[in-house]
Amino acid sequence: MSGEELLRSRGLRVTRPRLAVLDVLAGGGHLEVDEITRRVRERLDSVSIQAIYDVLGALSRAGLSRRIEPAGSPARYEARVGDNHHHVVCRGCGEIADIDCSRGSAPCLDPDTAHGFDVDEAEVTFWGLCPNCQTRRAADTDETADTSETTDA
Repeated sequence: MSGEELLRSRGLRVTRPRLAVLDVLAGGGHLEVDEITRRVRERLDSVSIQAIYDVLGALSRAGLSRRIEPAGSPARYEARVGDNHHHVVCRGCGEIADIDCSRGSAPCLDPDTAHGFDVDEAEVTFWGLCPNCQTRRAADTDETADTSETTDA
């Protein structure tokens, strides 16, 4: 489905900024607003950052983008919606990757008590170190060990 068709199917007006943001998000990843703005400005003559925020809000409300906000990180946006996937975030560099549903179908997790809520989605964030940061940490540990051995001699 084209960007125009997507927007119309959700009752949104077709505008150049909306089409450009959809195109940027379709490229994949978990992008911060600054990165989305930079990429949209490569496609359009000029667009304000406020316009980008407005577009992202409209797309998120319409279910055409997803906003994620890992603790201590700025909001990020992605095009992967409607499948209740989760994320893993690197504590070292902030890289984010998708993780498919942890168990079964949505909402993946059945709480012991939902306090009367009809749960239809679970948002889970896993935290750890990406492979690059693991390698860097191991190298830093090796350097520290080498330095302390030399100092002790």
